[in-house]
Amino acid sequence: MTTPELRSRIESSPLYNRDLAPTSVEQRHWGTYNFAALWISMSVNILTYMLAASLVQGGMNWKQAVATIFLGNTIVLAPMLLNSHPGAKYGVPFPVLARASFGVLGANVAAVLRALVACGWFGIQAWIGGEAISTLLATLVPGWKNFAYGAAVCFFVFWLINLAVVLKGIEYIRILQGISAPILLGVGLLLLGWAYHAAGGFGPMLSAPSR
Repeated sequence: MTTPELRSRIESSPLYNRDLAPTSVEQRHWGTYNFAALWISMSVNILTYMLAASLVQGGMNWKQAVATIFLGNTIVLAPMLLNSHPGAKYGVPFPVLARASFGVLGANVAAVLRALVACGWFGIQAWIGGEAISTLLATLVPGWKNFAYGAAVCFFVFWLINLAVVLKGIEYIRILQGISAPILLGVGLLLLGWAYHAAGGFGPMLSAPSR
């Protein structure tokens, strides 16, 4: 069977559509820097800072908080790498990959469950992003804090910003992440400098006992 015949046979299958087709080699523009930028964006962000702060506020010292976060990330790292490898190397999307484990019908369940988790996680991120926008507006416009629906409005503004980015496609996300990753690292260093100055040095910061 020739390649065009094989392609025609696959495309005529009810299990095939363009959204589920593997990404061709020509469409794969993600390199080492792009994947590194992705990991930086996932790790160096306000949610990570909030997690570390909540652990310290809950009674841990900095060593215990760092160890807890490191252990948690290490536990999820292995399955994440195994799950993402076929997509990164061969361009196979998750719903198709899931068919090997769950079957054609079972893969739909896995995809829906993953989508539900993503919706919940995006809701958390959108709320925090909306809170950031609301705080910024309250700083620039003092009367904004008296607006009863300000937080909800900012939530939907942040939601629309994310939607606009997603609609532009994965290539736009790749470029945006490549730009934002160094900025996130720079902001993290600035926050470290601020904490150093506010605490009076690294000594008081690192010697704080657990409660």
